[in-house]
Amino acid sequence: MQYYKKIIIFAKKLRDNRRGGGFFTLESKPRTTRKTKQDKDMIRKILLMAAFMAVAGTLAAQKVQVINLWPKGAPNKNGVEKDTAKVWAYLPSDKKATGRAIVICPGGGYSGLAMDHEGHEWAKFFQNMGIAAYVLKYRMPHGNPEVPIADAQEAIRMVRRNAMQWHIKSNEVGIMGSSAGGHLASIVATLAERNAKPSFQILFYPVITMMQGYCHQGSHDNFLGKGNQKRKEKNYSSDLQVTRTTPRAWIALSDDDDVVEPANGTNYYLELYRHDVPASLHVYPDGGHGWGSRLSFKYHIEMIMELKAWLDSF
Repeated sequence: MQYYKKIIIFAKKLRDNRRGGGFFTLESKPRTTRKTKQDKDMIRKILLMAAFMAVAGTLAAQKVQVINLWPKGAPNKNGVEKDTAKVWAYLPSDKKATGRAIVICPGGGYSGLAMDHEGHEWAKFFQNMGIAAYVLKYRMPHGNPEVPIADAQEAIRMVRRNAMQWHIKSNEVGIMGSSAGGHLASIVATLAERNAKPSFQILFYPVITMMQGYCHQGSHDNFLGKGNQKRKEKNYSSDLQVTRTTPRAWIALSDDDDVVEPANGTNYYLELYRHDVPASLHVYPDGGHGWGSRLSFKYHIEMIMELKAWLDSF
Protein backbone atom coordinates (compact mmCIF):
# COMPACT_ATOMS: atom_id res chain seq x y z
CA MET A 1 0.00 0.00 0.00
CA GLN A 2 2.90 2.35 0.77
CA TYR A 3 4.12 1.78 -2.79
CA TYR A 4 0.88 3.10 -4.27
CA LYS A 5 0.87 6.09 -1.89
CA LYS A 6 4.30 7.02 -3.22
CA ILE A 7 3.07 6.76 -6.80
CA ILE A 8 0.08 9.04 -6.15
CA ILE A 9 2.33 11.56 -4.35
CA PHE A 10 4.67 11.37 -7.37
CA ALA A 11 1.79 12.07 -9.79
CA LYS A 12 0.55 15.02 -7.72
CA LYS A 13 4.03 16.53 -7.54
CA LEU A 14 4.30 16.29 -11.32
CA ARG A 15 0.92 17.99 -11.61
CA ASP A 16 1.98 20.85 -9.31
CA ASN A 17 5.51 21.26 -10.67
CA ARG A 18 5.23 20.59 -14.39
CA ARG A 19 8.48 21.82 -15.97
CA GLY A 20 8.12 20.47 -19.49
CA GLY A 21 10.28 17.98 -21.38
CA GLY A 22 10.03 14.23 -20.92
CA PHE A 23 6.59 12.83 -21.49
CA PHE A 24 4.34 15.62 -20.24
CA THR A 25 2.39 18.19 -22.22
CA LEU A 26 3.26 21.77 -21.35
CA GLU A 27 0.53 24.19 -20.36
CA SER A 28 1.40 27.47 -22.04
CA LYS A 29 1.35 30.69 -20.00
CA PRO A 30 -1.09 33.40 -21.12
CA ARG A 31 0.59 36.04 -23.24
CA THR A 32 -0.41 39.14 -25.16
CA THR A 33 -1.33 38.41 -28.77
CA ARG A 34 -3.35 39.93 -31.55
CA LYS A 35 -5.41 36.78 -31.92
CA THR A 36 -8.30 36.62 -29.47
CA LYS A 37 -9.37 33.39 -27.80
CA GLN A 38 -12.41 33.37 -30.10
CA ASP A 39 -10.10 33.57 -33.14
CA LYS A 40 -8.07 30.63 -31.91
CA ASP A 41 -11.18 28.60 -31.20
CA MET A 42 -12.47 29.35 -34.70
CA ILE A 43 -9.15 28.28 -36.28
CA ARG A 44 -9.22 25.06 -34.27
CA LYS A 45 -12.80 24.33 -35.35
CA ILE A 46 -11.90 24.92 -39.00
CA LEU A 47 -8.92 22.56 -38.72
CA LEU A 48 -11.04 19.92 -37.00
CA MET A 49 -13.73 20.21 -39.65
CA ALA A 50 -11.13 19.90 -42.41
CA ALA A 51 -9.70 16.80 -40.77
CA PHE A 52 -13.17 15.32 -40.36
CA MET A 53 -14.08 16.00 -44.00
CA ALA A 54 -10.82 14.41 -45.17
CA VAL A 55 -11.70 11.23 -43.29
CA ALA A 56 -15.39 11.30 -44.21
CA GLY A 57 -14.52 11.47 -47.89
CA THR A 58 -13.14 7.94 -47.77
CA LEU A 59 -15.85 6.28 -45.68
CA ALA A 60 -17.99 5.20 -48.62
CA ALA A 61 -15.44 2.56 -49.60
CA GLN A 62 -15.20 0.99 -46.15
CA LYS A 63 -15.31 -2.75 -45.75
CA VAL A 64 -16.93 -3.84 -42.48
CA GLN A 65 -17.64 -7.41 -41.41
CA VAL A 66 -19.53 -8.50 -38.27
CA ILE A 67 -18.14 -11.71 -36.80
CA ASN A 68 -19.40 -13.99 -34.03
CA LEU A 69 -16.30 -14.50 -31.89
CA TRP A 70 -17.38 -17.90 -30.51
CA PRO A 71 -19.43 -19.67 -33.23
CA LYS A 72 -19.18 -22.96 -31.33
CA GLY A 73 -19.80 -21.44 -27.93
CA ALA A 74 -17.57 -19.58 -25.46
CA PRO A 75 -15.27 -21.56 -23.13
CA ASN A 76 -16.59 -19.81 -20.02
CA LYS A 77 -19.76 -18.08 -18.82
CA ASN A 78 -20.82 -14.98 -16.93
CA GLY A 79 -24.35 -16.10 -16.12
CA VAL A 80 -25.98 -14.00 -18.86
CA GLU A 81 -26.87 -16.21 -21.82
CA LYS A 82 -27.75 -13.33 -24.17
CA ASP A 83 -24.40 -11.60 -23.61
CA THR A 84 -22.37 -12.71 -26.63
CA ALA A 85 -19.02 -11.55 -27.97
CA LYS A 86 -18.81 -10.02 -31.45
CA VAL A 87 -16.17 -8.33 -33.56
CA TRP A 88 -16.63 -5.62 -36.18
CA ALA A 89 -13.77 -5.92 -38.68
CA TYR A 90 -12.86 -2.68 -40.48
CA LEU A 91 -10.57 -3.71 -43.31
CA PRO A 92 -8.65 -1.20 -45.42
CA SER A 93 -8.49 -1.59 -49.19
CA ASP A 94 -5.81 -3.99 -50.44
CA LYS A 95 -4.02 -1.02 -51.99
CA LYS A 96 -3.91 0.89 -48.69
CA ALA A 97 -3.25 -2.02 -46.30
CA THR A 98 -0.07 -1.66 -44.24
CA GLY A 99 -0.19 -5.16 -42.78
CA ARG A 100 -0.86 -3.83 -39.29
CA ALA A 101 -3.97 -4.60 -37.18
CA ILE A 102 -5.48 -3.39 -33.91
CA VAL A 103 -8.09 -5.06 -31.68
CA ILE A 104 -10.09 -2.29 -29.97
CA CYS A 105 -11.61 -2.72 -26.49
CA PRO A 106 -14.08 0.08 -25.63
CA GLY A 107 -14.50 1.14 -22.00
CA GLY A 108 -17.54 1.25 -19.77
CA GLY A 109 -16.49 0.21 -16.27
CA TYR A 110 -17.08 -3.49 -17.09
CA SER A 111 -20.82 -2.79 -16.93
CA GLY A 112 -21.39 -1.62 -20.52
CA LEU A 113 -19.45 -0.50 -23.58
CA ALA A 114 -18.89 2.92 -25.21
CA MET A 115 -18.94 1.32 -28.65
CA ASP A 116 -18.97 4.50 -30.74
CA HIS A 117 -16.42 7.10 -29.60
CA GLU A 118 -14.15 4.45 -28.02
CA GLY A 119 -14.73 1.81 -30.68
CA HIS A 120 -16.21 2.30 -34.14
CA GLU A 121 -14.97 5.87 -34.64
CA TRP A 122 -11.41 4.83 -33.83
CA ALA A 123 -11.77 1.86 -36.19
CA LYS A 124 -12.63 4.22 -39.06
CA PHE A 125 -9.59 6.33 -38.21
CA PHE A 126 -7.24 3.34 -38.29
CA GLN A 127 -8.88 1.88 -41.38
CA ASN A 128 -8.17 5.08 -43.26
CA MET A 129 -4.53 4.82 -42.16
CA GLY A 130 -4.35 1.41 -43.82
CA ILE A 131 -4.55 -0.41 -40.47
CA ALA A 132 -7.12 -3.18 -40.07
CA ALA A 133 -9.23 -2.46 -36.96
CA TYR A 134 -11.37 -4.91 -35.01
CA VAL A 135 -13.89 -3.47 -32.56
CA LEU A 136 -14.51 -6.03 -29.84
CA LYS A 137 -17.84 -6.26 -28.05
CA TYR A 138 -16.55 -8.33 -25.16
CA ARG A 139 -18.80 -9.99 -22.61
CA MET A 140 -19.20 -8.41 -19.18
CA PRO A 141 -17.41 -10.28 -16.38
CA HIS A 142 -20.06 -10.15 -13.62
CA GLY A 143 -17.30 -11.13 -11.20
CA ASN A 144 -15.59 -13.64 -13.52
CA PRO A 145 -12.51 -11.84 -14.91
CA GLU A 146 -11.63 -14.66 -17.28
CA VAL A 147 -14.74 -13.94 -19.40
CA PRO A 148 -13.62 -10.64 -21.04
CA ILE A 149 -9.99 -11.80 -21.01
CA ALA A 150 -10.93 -14.89 -23.02
CA ASP A 151 -12.78 -12.70 -25.53
CA ALA A 152 -9.86 -10.29 -26.02
CA GLN A 153 -7.35 -13.10 -26.39
CA GLU A 154 -9.55 -14.96 -28.87
CA ALA A 155 -9.98 -11.77 -30.91
CA ILE A 156 -6.19 -11.50 -31.29
CA ARG A 157 -5.90 -15.19 -32.15
CA MET A 158 -8.70 -14.82 -34.72
CA VAL A 159 -6.89 -11.96 -36.43
CA ARG A 160 -3.70 -14.00 -36.64
CA ARG A 161 -5.54 -17.09 -37.91
CA ASN A 162 -6.90 -15.01 -40.78
CA ALA A 163 -3.74 -12.99 -41.35
CA MET A 164 -3.19 -14.14 -44.92
CA GLN A 165 -6.82 -13.56 -45.96
CA TRP A 166 -6.88 -10.09 -44.37
CA HIS A 167 -3.38 -9.08 -45.55
CA ILE A 168 -2.02 -8.76 -42.02
CA LYS A 169 1.46 -9.40 -40.66
CA SER A 170 1.14 -11.71 -37.65
CA ASN A 171 3.86 -9.85 -35.76
CA GLU A 172 2.02 -6.52 -36.08
CA VAL A 173 -1.25 -7.23 -34.29
CA GLY A 174 -1.81 -4.79 -31.42
CA ILE A 175 -4.48 -4.12 -28.83
CA MET A 176 -6.09 -0.85 -27.77
CA GLY A 177 -8.37 0.01 -24.87
CA SER A 178 -10.00 2.97 -23.15
CA SER A 179 -10.75 3.24 -19.42
CA ALA A 180 -11.83 -0.26 -18.27
CA GLY A 181 -11.11 -1.40 -21.83
CA GLY A 182 -7.59 -0.12 -21.19
CA HIS A 183 -7.39 -2.40 -18.18
CA LEU A 184 -8.48 -5.34 -20.31
CA ALA A 185 -5.97 -4.43 -23.04
CA SER A 186 -3.12 -4.04 -20.55
CA ILE A 187 -3.97 -7.32 -18.77
CA VAL A 188 -3.86 -9.16 -22.10
CA ALA A 189 -0.62 -7.36 -22.99
CA THR A 190 1.02 -8.43 -19.73
CA LEU A 191 -0.44 -11.90 -19.14
CA ALA A 192 -1.28 -13.44 -22.54
CA GLU A 193 1.07 -15.91 -24.19
CA ARG A 194 1.95 -17.07 -27.69
CA ASN A 195 -0.64 -16.22 -30.37
CA ALA A 196 -2.83 -14.30 -27.92
CA LYS A 197 -0.08 -11.84 -26.94
CA PRO A 198 -0.35 -8.50 -28.77
CA SER A 199 2.61 -6.90 -30.52
CA PHE A 200 1.89 -3.43 -29.10
CA GLN A 201 -0.67 -1.66 -26.91
CA ILE A 202 -2.48 1.68 -27.04
CA LEU A 203 -4.16 2.84 -23.82
CA PHE A 204 -6.44 5.83 -23.26
CA TYR A 205 -7.00 7.00 -19.64
CA PRO A 206 -6.68 3.35 -18.55
CA VAL A 207 -7.76 1.61 -15.38
CA ILE A 208 -4.60 -0.24 -14.35
CA THR A 209 -4.66 -1.22 -10.68
CA MET A 210 -7.22 -3.38 -8.88
CA MET A 211 -5.75 -2.62 -5.44
CA GLN A 212 -8.36 -1.37 -2.96
CA GLY A 213 -8.12 2.33 -2.21
CA TYR A 214 -6.43 3.16 -5.51
CA CYS A 215 -8.57 1.40 -8.12
CA HIS A 216 -11.64 2.56 -10.02
CA GLN A 217 -14.09 0.92 -7.64
CA GLY A 218 -16.84 0.26 -10.17
CA SER A 219 -14.47 -1.53 -12.54
CA HIS A 220 -13.01 -3.50 -9.62
CA ASP A 221 -16.41 -4.67 -8.36
CA ASN A 222 -17.72 -5.62 -11.80
CA PHE A 223 -14.49 -7.35 -12.79
CA LEU A 224 -13.63 -9.25 -9.60
CA GLY A 225 -16.73 -8.93 -7.45
CA LYS A 226 -17.20 -6.82 -4.33
CA GLY A 227 -14.96 -7.08 -1.29
CA ASN A 228 -11.25 -7.52 -0.69
CA GLN A 229 -9.61 -10.24 -2.75
CA LYS A 230 -5.94 -9.44 -2.28
CA ARG A 231 -4.48 -12.23 -4.39
CA LYS A 232 -6.79 -11.56 -7.35
CA GLU A 233 -6.36 -7.81 -6.98
CA LYS A 234 -2.60 -8.22 -7.28
CA ASN A 235 -2.83 -10.71 -10.15
CA TYR A 236 -5.09 -8.41 -12.17
CA SER A 237 -3.19 -5.17 -11.50
CA SER A 238 -1.43 -4.65 -14.84
CA ASP A 239 1.41 -2.58 -13.40
CA LEU A 240 2.39 -5.48 -11.13
CA GLN A 241 2.53 -7.89 -14.08
CA VAL A 242 4.94 -5.97 -16.35
CA THR A 243 8.01 -7.91 -17.51
CA ARG A 244 10.72 -7.34 -20.10
CA THR A 245 8.57 -9.20 -22.65
CA THR A 246 5.58 -6.85 -22.26
CA PRO A 247 4.88 -5.19 -25.65
CA ARG A 248 5.62 -1.52 -26.30
CA ALA A 249 2.96 0.98 -25.28
CA TRP A 250 1.44 4.38 -26.07
CA ILE A 251 -0.53 5.88 -23.18
CA ALA A 252 -2.67 9.03 -23.13
CA LEU A 253 -4.67 10.62 -20.31
CA SER A 254 -5.72 13.95 -18.82
CA ASP A 255 -4.16 15.51 -15.75
CA ASP A 256 -7.58 16.46 -14.36
CA ASP A 257 -9.20 13.02 -14.76
CA ASP A 258 -11.40 12.65 -11.67
CA VAL A 259 -12.91 9.31 -12.69
CA VAL A 260 -9.79 7.17 -13.05
CA GLU A 261 -6.83 8.44 -11.02
CA PRO A 262 -4.09 9.56 -13.49
CA ALA A 263 -1.57 7.63 -11.36
CA ASN A 264 -2.97 4.47 -13.00
CA GLY A 265 -1.45 5.41 -16.36
CA THR A 266 1.69 7.07 -15.01
CA ASN A 267 2.45 4.11 -12.74
CA TYR A 268 2.07 1.70 -15.65
CA TYR A 269 4.46 3.83 -17.69
CA LEU A 270 7.01 3.81 -14.86
CA GLU A 271 6.87 0.02 -14.64
CA LEU A 272 7.36 -0.27 -18.41
CA TYR A 273 10.31 2.11 -18.17
CA ARG A 274 11.76 0.16 -15.24
CA HIS A 275 11.60 -3.06 -17.27
CA ASP A 276 13.15 -1.50 -20.41
CA VAL A 277 9.92 -1.71 -22.42
CA PRO A 278 9.60 1.08 -25.04
CA ALA A 279 6.73 3.35 -24.01
CA SER A 280 5.34 6.82 -24.69
CA LEU A 281 3.21 8.68 -22.12
CA HIS A 282 1.13 11.77 -22.99
CA VAL A 283 -0.53 13.70 -20.15
CA TYR A 284 -2.79 16.53 -21.36
CA PRO A 285 -3.46 19.49 -19.03
CA ASP A 286 -7.23 18.97 -18.97
CA GLY A 287 -10.03 17.11 -20.67
CA GLY A 288 -11.29 14.88 -17.90
CA HIS A 289 -12.20 11.29 -18.65
CA GLY A 290 -13.75 9.48 -21.58
CA TRP A 291 -13.01 11.82 -24.50
CA GLY A 292 -12.03 9.03 -26.86
CA SER A 293 -12.15 10.09 -30.52
CA ARG A 294 -14.42 13.09 -29.87
CA LEU A 295 -13.44 16.22 -31.78
CA SER A 296 -14.55 18.30 -28.79
CA PHE A 297 -11.46 17.17 -26.85
CA LYS A 298 -9.29 20.29 -26.73
CA TYR A 299 -6.09 18.41 -27.59
CA HIS A 300 -7.61 16.13 -30.23
CA ILE A 301 -5.33 17.33 -33.04
CA GLU A 302 -2.18 17.08 -30.93
CA MET A 303 -3.20 13.66 -29.67
CA ILE A 304 -3.87 12.32 -33.18
CA MET A 305 -0.54 13.64 -34.45
CA GLU A 306 1.35 12.10 -31.52
CA LEU A 307 -0.38 8.75 -31.95
CA LYS A 308 0.33 8.67 -35.69
CA ALA A 309 3.96 9.62 -35.09
CA TRP A 310 4.33 6.79 -32.57
CA LEU A 311 2.77 4.25 -34.95
CA ASP A 312 5.21 5.39 -37.65
CA SER A 313 8.18 4.95 -35.30
CA PHE A 314 8.32 1.15 -35.50
